[in-house]
Amino acid sequence: MTELERKQDRAPVPADWTYAPAPEARDIVTIEERYGHYVGGEWLEPTETYTTLSPATEEPLAEVGQATPAEVGAAVAAARDAYENGWSSLPGSERAKYLFRIARVLQERSREFAVLESLNGGKPIKESRDVDVPLAAAHFFYYAGWADKLDYAFPGRLPRPLGVAGQVIPWNFPLLMAAWKLAPALATGNTVVLKPAETTPLTALLLAEVIREADLPPGVVNILTGAGETGANVVTHEAVDKVAFTGSTEVGKVIQRAVAGTGKHVTLELGGKAANIVFEDAALDQAVEGIVNGIYFNQGHVCCAGSRLFVQESVFEPLLERLKDRLGTLRVGDPLDKNTDIGAINSKQQLRKIEELVESGVEEGAEIYQPACDLPDRGYWFRPTLFTGVGQSHRIAREEIFGPVLSVLTFRTPEEALEKANNTPYGLSAGVWTEKGSRILWMTSRLRAGVIWANTYNRFDPSSPFGGYKESGFGREGGLHGLEPYLEFEEDGRAG
Repeated sequence: MTELERKQDRAPVPADWTYAPAPEARDIVTIEERYGHYVGGEWLEPTETYTTLSPATEEPLAEVGQATPAEVGAAVAAARDAYENGWSSLPGSERAKYLFRIARVLQERSREFAVLESLNGGKPIKESRDVDVPLAAAHFFYYAGWADKLDYAFPGRLPRPLGVAGQVIPWNFPLLMAAWKLAPALATGNTVVLKPAETTPLTALLLAEVIREADLPPGVVNILTGAGETGANVVTHEAVDKVAFTGSTEVGKVIQRAVAGTGKHVTLELGGKAANIVFEDAALDQAVEGIVNGIYFNQGHVCCAGSRLFVQESVFEPLLERLKDRLGTLRVGDPLDKNTDIGAINSKQQLRKIEELVESGVEEGAEIYQPACDLPDRGYWFRPTLFTGVGQSHRIAREEIFGPVLSVLTFRTPEEALEKANNTPYGLSAGVWTEKGSRILWMTSRLRAGVIWANTYNRFDPSSPFGGYKESGFGREGGLHGLEPYLEFEEDGRAG
């Protein structure tokens, strides 16, 4: 072939790099018109219902149950019966088989779960597909491996399950949070009453189908849908031995007051206002990607989002320029489009909260930047936003926004960065960007945060514990640490 022929065979360089729509098909998911509660291995017809929506289009997706106190009582009774009549005494190796089955079925039906998660929650399909569903399956695999090793996990102590766990999960990672809580509870021999968030119940209800497919004994996992009142009835029920809650700090405080003095075991994973700290020697292009992933991932609906960016003054201007350029490339739109970077805000209520806090930032004198982008006509949407000129006293620097909004502040010395980063009632997570290992160690040993990433952000693994300090809650989920909240211990008389 001559050189001329080779040149003629080459495709022309496109003049326009605009992404063509690449929607994921919806027909892989069958959504029922009406869902009941999953109790004792059966579907119960609900007494009351409400409508769950798609936040991207505001279209009704299904009618789901609004659990009453009587239905909560039935679920707790089913969990207690399953606990006392087989599950708690089942060998760990047998419990592990059920967890392995659940994990494998999740993998087999991963595309179905990803589409449903994006439909009901608004997050981009590439995040549901590549993060939420694989991590959910990984947690079941991981804790299946621990189920028959509990005696070795805690030397000198004999672990025993607690009983019935009441678990209330949030709307930002519905399937993943269900896996975080269900897997260690089941591996340790507990039974569960799970209450998904009011706005995102559908993947939890699909998970009930997986649980049936895995032949989990009736009553071991029970799933109730409903609003906050349903969750309150679950956690305060007298026959619930263990409470696990992920959500806002305000609700966490209410739960802690409600169960005080009852003897219930409690873990709370609450809000955050994480500091993402960039030093002058950091690789700026890498840091920009980490900043974007830290705050705009899942529309900023992340408790550990890096919503406060601290930049050393000497690199503030070049980093800000690159960050603004990067924001201009983010695509906002249809969550089911594989090209979408930022999907829909989860609910109208959450959108109003974001708008109100952004308005407060403008009123208090911060400078707002939003890239130009067209938003869909229907649904709940908000442009990726950053603020400069932010003071420590500004509401946008103190309050959890839970949206795609970044506050940028500056510092001169590591000591100043540390003081500003720790100046918050929260203590869930933080990030440090620097080429110096000694500086990473110095900062991480002094930052008051439960999870700290170095030169990356929002990286999760089932073997790594996650949790916070101060008003970000207490207790850990993930890893060996995630088993302990579901166990009580006796001294091992065999020791010595």
